[in-house]
Amino acid sequence: MSGVPEAISPTSRGEQVPLPSGAAVATSAPAPSARTPRILQRMLALDDFEPQAARILPRPIFGYASGGSETNASLRANREAFDDWSFVPRVMVDVSVRSQQRTLFGRTYDAPFGFAPMGGTSLGGFDGDRVLARVAAVSNIPMILSGASLTRLEDVKAVGPTAWFQGYIPGEEGAIRRLVERVGAAGYDTLVVTADVPVAANRENNVRNGYSAPLRPTLRLAWQGITHPRWLFGTALRTLYVHGMPHSENMGSTRVPLVSRVAVRERAQRDRFSWRHLALIRSLWPGRLVVKGLLCAEDARIAAGHGVDGVIVSNHGGRQLDGAVAPLRVLPEIAAAAGSMTVMMDSGVRRGTDVLKALALGAQFVFVGRPFLFANAVAGEAGVRHAVKLLREEIDRDLALVGVDSVDGVSTALLRPRPR
Repeated sequence: MSGVPEAISPTSRGEQVPLPSGAAVATSAPAPSARTPRILQRMLALDDFEPQAARILPRPIFGYASGGSETNASLRANREAFDDWSFVPRVMVDVSVRSQQRTLFGRTYDAPFGFAPMGGTSLGGFDGDRVLARVAAVSNIPMILSGASLTRLEDVKAVGPTAWFQGYIPGEEGAIRRLVERVGAAGYDTLVVTADVPVAANRENNVRNGYSAPLRPTLRLAWQGITHPRWLFGTALRTLYVHGMPHSENMGSTRVPLVSRVAVRERAQRDRFSWRHLALIRSLWPGRLVVKGLLCAEDARIAAGHGVDGVIVSNHGGRQLDGAVAPLRVLPEIAAAAGSMTVMMDSGVRRGTDVLKALALGAQFVFVGRPFLFANAVAGEAGVRHAVKLLREEIDRDLALVGVDSVDGVSTALLRPRPR
């Protein structure tokens, strides 16, 4: 391909080797700035951010972000599912040139993962929604903005050209039409419809930790802020000074403040949402339409019949139905039923090996949530960039160790179920 500069590829010895023009190789993540926080030197894997974030964040905020529902059975099962598969690596394969690039809906991204939607991103760190959107754009990966976010969807798209929007859709035609029109006017080309939240989950951990939406001003909440000064001054007071009181900006017709004694967040008849409403969305939405929260192969077949472009196999990170099956366990059957739809997955992905296992079992892409929220809490934008770098380095290393030179070469032939 003429006019294309030579690419640089890492080798197993850490050297840099010029590649022929047009060679398939993922671009490198942005180099960290000279002012990279020292604490990031101790962050060697995505899991390292969580205990550090637990020290920084007030208990209600950390508990909301880290917890699941009821007994946390699904939260634990999501991780356990990855341990039930082992690799059968191939050896003496030339893997000196490795690529993580993956094409999704006609766009080629530089890694096979993106940021999952999280409503508490801007609670965890200052301006968290825009931070993730900016890092995603610079890293050339997708970021899904949550409908429960505290930042206007228009403002996030303005700084994040790779952002998608995820909506909590009511079973009411007028509200659907207004939301679809707004998302389109903001410039989004991918709309993610959340299918697994007809009612609020039973998150007992939120009650025990003192979290509510909106937050109720109490002495207990004030004490949590005072005893976590880094979060108080770096996130809470800074947000108030720069942006004023945060509100739920993208859910329903009413802006609900983050802190209020009497306000109630609108749920807008989500328990009425059904396939006929999805058909309406498909008729109104000209862009890519994705359904998130599928765990049943039959639902994937129905979605395909409604003209859906892609599905995200997910149990909401263990935050909805406690005891719901781990997405990785049903991924192969959903991939088989999906037809021409793009199949993606989230819930429990923490390592490069997790990404490769998901790809081998039928996912074309994965999304990761909590670790990037915690990375923003620990070190802001630099922390998120560092977390992206860690996961990309793991994937690059793991590709070489399993004996393939690109994510396109990952298949079930590389896996065996672990004996129980």
